[in-house]
Amino acid sequence: MRTVYVNGEYMPENEASVSIFDRGFLMADGVYEVTSVLGGKLIDFEGHAVRLQRSLDALDMRSPIDREDLLEVHRELVRRNGIDEGMIYLQVTRGSAGDRDFVFPDPETTAPTVVLFTQAKPGLAHSPAAKKGMKVISIEDIRWGRRDIKTVQLLYPSMGKMMAKKAGADDAWMIEDGYVTEGTSNNAYIVKDGKIITRELSNDILHGITRAAVLRFAEEAQMQVEERNFTIEEAQAAEEAFITSASTFVMPVVEIDGVALGDGTPGPVATRLREIYLEESLKAAV
Repeated sequence: MRTVYVNGEYMPENEASVSIFDRGFLMADGVYEVTSVLGGKLIDFEGHAVRLQRSLDALDMRSPIDREDLLEVHRELVRRNGIDEGMIYLQVTRGSAGDRDFVFPDPETTAPTVVLFTQAKPGLAHSPAAKKGMKVISIEDIRWGRRDIKTVQLLYPSMGKMMAKKAGADDAWMIEDGYVTEGTSNNAYIVKDGKIITRELSNDILHGITRAAVLRFAEEAQMQVEERNFTIEEAQAAEEAFITSASTFVMPVVEIDGVALGDGTPGPVATRLREIYLEESLKAAV
């Protein structure tokens, strides 16, 4: 049985609970982060901690725990649950004022709720999916405008994944005003004329921690990177495509809306970037 963390206490998962009046439950008034664990160490922890604070600030929500204590909680959960490869999920909500109200509760009298739990994922770094690549479909992006805030409002991304599953694909890329924004839980890329192309940062997409690291490693490896919008049609005609996220690292995309890219197998750029990301991230893991 897993040990989880709830509001300052470690406890068995079957004893953990939060109030039915918690605003995360009633109004999706909360933010989250997912940090991968490889070899028992945390990948890109600092980036996730910085983005967590950014999300909290954007929603005018108090931070329930300082950076050093947060790191210690992550490490303790890894230790208590014996996680070698997997993930740690962290969620912070505005807490419970004891009733339902649209108005934010007074932060002086209502403390945030903070919850963390682990997910063991043996073989995470050597996923078979990375060898064969994934298939995506395109769907309309109808989410709210502040996708740069990592909120727990994940209903439409969940629906998107189900649309993909129904269509016999692995995931969906979302389209707004004719251009790809991102995947349901990842950033999207294509490779054209050897150049890596991905949408630039804005309120329209999540500022991916893995994205930042991968683009940095790509430039260090003398790969060309261009941050701009691209269409599904351009993606279908590209040499390669891939996604990045904290849980998939770099994952090749081999089919988009039924159209195979290249010979329908993972390309050299995505494959090499995955190797570099895993190698460099493990060196810097805490």
